[in-house]
Amino acid sequence: MRYRKSEASIAQILSAAVRVLARQGYARTSLMDIAREAGMSKGAVHYHFPSKDDLMGAVLTYACDAVRERTVAAWGGERPDALEALRASVRELWAARTRMSDEARVVADLLAQSLHDEKLRPKLADYYRLAAAQVEEHLREQAEKLGLQPRISPALLARIVIGLLDGLAMQQIVDGRALSEDEVLEAVELMALGLFDFAPQQKPAPDGETPSQPDPPEGGDTEP
Repeated sequence: MRYRKSEASIAQILSAAVRVLARQGYARTSLMDIAREAGMSKGAVHYHFPSKDDLMGAVLTYACDAVRERTVAAWGGERPDALEALRASVRELWAARTRMSDEARVVADLLAQSLHDEKLRPKLADYYRLAAAQVEEHLREQAEKLGLQPRISPALLARIVIGLLDGLAMQQIVDGRALSEDEVLEAVELMALGLFDFAPQQKPAPDGETPSQPDPPEGGDTEP
């Protein structure tokens, strides 16, 4: 029972920490602020997290996991059209960055803090490694259905897509009028698809049409 109570207390602290950090940012948040938000004493928070660094490491893991899980969950629906599934992937990756949930705000804030605080970097590196692996797996699956072959390493392709979206999302955050969402998604899709070669047996078709098959050999008959 004590173990379950301890788990519940940790979850309560992490949830409170995410809310406070999303409102105030890392630099303006103290352990006392988080303790008040959690409805606990500062001593109770210290019991589970002896220092602010310990707590921030756990918060970062908690927030990064939430961002990844929401993105993957949004990919979960079955789509018969593989090209539309690729488009949906890009849309969800963009949405996870620009709809700024509390967890996404915390990740963005701690990314900025990591420029000056090296202790935050290993957790953020883990986040990018896992996020890239998930994107790589998803893109690879949809690309195979379309008969696409990546021109570069799939792992590098996933990193490029994530980096491109992260950079554009930061511009969108600081200047919401700078970018049109539809234009961004179309451009990212075109750039991403430009890093693939189409296998000779299949080419992408316009929406709603059957993918084209190779032309039969000259001479009319296709039978041996």
